[in-house]
Amino acid sequence: MFFMRKCRLTSLRVLKMAVWIQAQQLQGDALHQMQSLYGQHFPIEVRHYLSQWIESQLWDAIDLENPQEEFKAKRLLDSLIQELQNKAEHQVGEDGFLLKIKLGHYANQLKSTYDRCPLELVRCIKHILYTEQRLVREATNSNSPVGGMMDSMSQKYQQINQAFEELRLLTQDTENDLRKLQHNQEYFIIQYQESMRIQAQLASLATLPPADRQLREPALLSKKNTVEAWLTREANTLQKYRLDLAEKHQKTLQLLRKQQTIILDDELIQWKRRQQLAGNGGPPEGGLDILQSWCEKLAEMIWQNRQQIRRAEHLRQQLPIPGPIEELLNELNSTITDIISTLVTSTFIIEKQPPQVLKTQTKFAATVRLLVGGKLNVHMNPPQVKATIISEQQAKALLKNENTRNDSSGEILNNNCVMEYHQTTGTLSAHFRNMSLKRIKRSDRRGAESVTEEKFTILFESQFSVGSNELVFQVKTLSLPVVVIVHGSQDNNATATVLWDNAFAEPGRVPFLVPDKVLWPQLCEVINMKYKAEVQSNRGLSEENLVFLAQKAFSSSSNNPDDYRSMTMTWSQFNRESLPGRNFTFWQWFDGVMELTKKHLKPHWNDGAILGFVNKQQAQDMLMSKPNGTFLLRFSDSEIGGITIAWVAENPNKAGERMVWNLMPYTTKDFTIRSLADRISDLNHLLFLYPDRPKDEVFSKYYTPPLSKAVDGYVKPQIKQVVPEFATANPDPASGNPTYMDQGASPAPVSHPHTYGIYPAMGDSMLDADGDFDLDDTMDVARHVEELLRRPVESQWSGQQS
Repeated sequence: MFFMRKCRLTSLRVLKMAVWIQAQQLQGDALHQMQSLYGQHFPIEVRHYLSQWIESQLWDAIDLENPQEEFKAKRLLDSLIQELQNKAEHQVGEDGFLLKIKLGHYANQLKSTYDRCPLELVRCIKHILYTEQRLVREATNSNSPVGGMMDSMSQKYQQINQAFEELRLLTQDTENDLRKLQHNQEYFIIQYQESMRIQAQLASLATLPPADRQLREPALLSKKNTVEAWLTREANTLQKYRLDLAEKHQKTLQLLRKQQTIILDDELIQWKRRQQLAGNGGPPEGGLDILQSWCEKLAEMIWQNRQQIRRAEHLRQQLPIPGPIEELLNELNSTITDIISTLVTSTFIIEKQPPQVLKTQTKFAATVRLLVGGKLNVHMNPPQVKATIISEQQAKALLKNENTRNDSSGEILNNNCVMEYHQTTGTLSAHFRNMSLKRIKRSDRRGAESVTEEKFTILFESQFSVGSNELVFQVKTLSLPVVVIVHGSQDNNATATVLWDNAFAEPGRVPFLVPDKVLWPQLCEVINMKYKAEVQSNRGLSEENLVFLAQKAFSSSSNNPDDYRSMTMTWSQFNRESLPGRNFTFWQWFDGVMELTKKHLKPHWNDGAILGFVNKQQAQDMLMSKPNGTFLLRFSDSEIGGITIAWVAENPNKAGERMVWNLMPYTTKDFTIRSLADRISDLNHLLFLYPDRPKDEVFSKYYTPPLSKAVDGYVKPQIKQVVPEFATANPDPASGNPTYMDQGASPAPVSHPHTYGIYPAMGDSMLDADGDFDLDDTMDVARHVEELLRRPVESQWSGQQS
């Protein structure tokens, strides 16, 4: 056993070690990205020589937002330094001597850098490991079945990187031209000064005698004419240089705007869409590292070109030459300012959204981030961010730039936060850790709209300057819609509103418009995603499950999936109107199934033991062809969050006839008393899980182990479930039949063992004409026993003890 465990641990370490080994095999841009992770803050040599140790530590176990975790981070820092020192001490030989000095230096450097802020070391290493794993995964996936998609993504990234290279060359070219222009203009000014000097000399000739003036004047006039002719030609040349430079800047700005549109309107919007779908249980939106690197490159290119345009404007002011250049430079300056404004305001984003179902008087968190904050040195004067809750109408007015007079729709506590710069990762962000919605002001509702359909949003806003107060930006960003509740009972209806909004919101919409109806296949995709996420299972909803749901949603009996592909479902059908003959909506029923499965049935769902989405008639048709004792598990049609057992057995009222019985549904309340597996174990008439699997083979691993024998004269009662029609009251324990209450033998000698029958005798059948069994009485007994178990044992059994 020890050997096997040791082997398993070794194999895990080898697997982790492979990340660094594979990272060293990266090529091209991926290799460049990997290398850029390292520097003085964390040398690549440390990563190389301590790769196995680094990858075996539990970095993710440390919560970076919790200052109390600092002692764990300090322990890891000390261990890292100790490992480095040990590695250094074991170096021998000539090469080893140099490495020994180097590693020792790195140990001191890391201690000096992170001793006062060990959490920053953890943040740095987590960032490095995450990025390496992503790069390796992307490189590996290019050879997998999804390689086509990865190739497409790589091609897109390659195009973006190629555009950046083109922008770099253009910017370098205009920089060279600008220097040449500056040099020529300086020489022009020198010659112009020479022309002024000649003019002064000619003017001074008037004071000389005529003979001297005639002797010197021709030469000066000739020189004057030569210089002025050169100045005229050079002025035209300078004007041409200026116009050529302006045209090149126009081309660069066009490419900058195009590149920015791709990054902000395509890539960043897609990231936000993934973030929105992640709220419905979709895959994680992914990190922002690549997006930030692109935005930082944009910011750098834009700022360089802006400075070039300003220098060109300064040269024009220094030497005004009539022509269109002044208007061109004004246009360029306006364009570049607009481009950088768009970049800054668009990259002020919400990295971690606040909860979309927001309960008053409850703590919640959010994180906002400025993707270009580090590159533009915004952190040199850290800005403050304010959070405010506003209504849907206020959000509309805000996007129309209408004056909202700083209105809000509620009061948020702890709603101000200063942005912090993390040097190791280059991120500038504000972490709101302890916000709480103290009160909410609701607007007048429309028609049948309930409070759980009213949408709000959290507005985050800040102000900061860039480039020595050259540009001042007021930035604002809105969270995904939030629904405010005051009680947990409103949660499921609020979740429905959020689910529908996240799934069907269109980019650039007016807040917070969504279609009133959608195609059924679209909704199937949404609820399947939500189900898998809530139940935390790879087993989603099958086509048969979705047909069952369509039958329930549309009150249809068709079993053909094609019949539903063109059908639409309205919001009212989804969660406003009750299902026919029921007092709950489609979503409320489905949400109840998810909650029950998540809390109590997850392993059985993952095992495929629960068919679940089967109606009573389907269950009967399936079971009647099977041997007696065959059973299946299906979700209740009539009760929210209920699951029932259907089984086939003899009809006691008609010899030779078989029928399907349905047990009254179990709910969460029942499973808090006794688990599903134990209840199935209790019912000896249940033999095979549909279609033909012995029940113990499926459920035995989930049975509760039997209680130990009694000690010190006390017996330990145990709750068991019975169906009276299929069990004998108070059977003889020696017969091996189930007892309603197990007990341990008392150590004191007794002449007759006591048998405690806790279920009342029932002469009448408890199963109705449809084969439904009412468990109300038996569940009352179970709860009575549960209450007994909570009391002191002496008082329970004092009348029974000798």
